[in-house]
Amino acid sequence: MSETGYVKYQCEHRVLLPADFAGFEEMNRVRSRLHQLGFIGRYPNGIGFGNISIRAGNSKDFYISGTMTGGLAELTPAHYTKVVAWDFPRNWLQCEGPIQASSESMTHAAIYEQDATACAVLHVHEMELWKRLLDRVPTTRKHVEYGTPEMAAEMGRLFRESDVRERRVLAMAGHEEGIFAFGPTPEEAFEVLEAARRIE
Repeated sequence: MSETGYVKYQCEHRVLLPADFAGFEEMNRVRSRLHQLGFIGRYPNGIGFGNISIRAGNSKDFYISGTMTGGLAELTPAHYTKVVAWDFPRNWLQCEGPIQASSESMTHAAIYEQDATACAVLHVHEMELWKRLLDRVPTTRKHVEYGTPEMAAEMGRLFRESDVRERRVLAMAGHEEGIFAFGPTPEEAFEVLEAARRIE
């Protein structure tokens, strides 16, 4: 269901009340800046795009903005959920919180699995930047769709075969406008994205 705005994975969602979590304020500040830049938002047809996540301490779990929140200018803890388990081959994910996890959660999970130093992941959309970065930064193969087990495997390939671990930014050839950046903190991930914007 490419580009439909609906989650593509099987999601087991345990509904819980919103929870405060470490790094929320920094992550939300970065998310607000991305929204102001138009890197996170909503298309005229109502489909939201872009999301942000942060690792939960030293665990494998992470908090991520929920599905269909792209159009909101400001988020609260009620707009984030905790991803606690996933299975790439089954395309299955489990989350706990007030909202279902974003459709890109499996790709976030794949990045966290590949890089233990990655504690924040940004997924943004911006057409001109995407066109400029394609094949100039680590780039996923065009036939690989977002939100699929193949995309999770593609993250593994990039970490094995490219310098994405050092550059901390990648373009998604099969997901128009799609760009990922990551780092030890949300601010550092944002700085990676800002550096990518200066690539001529």
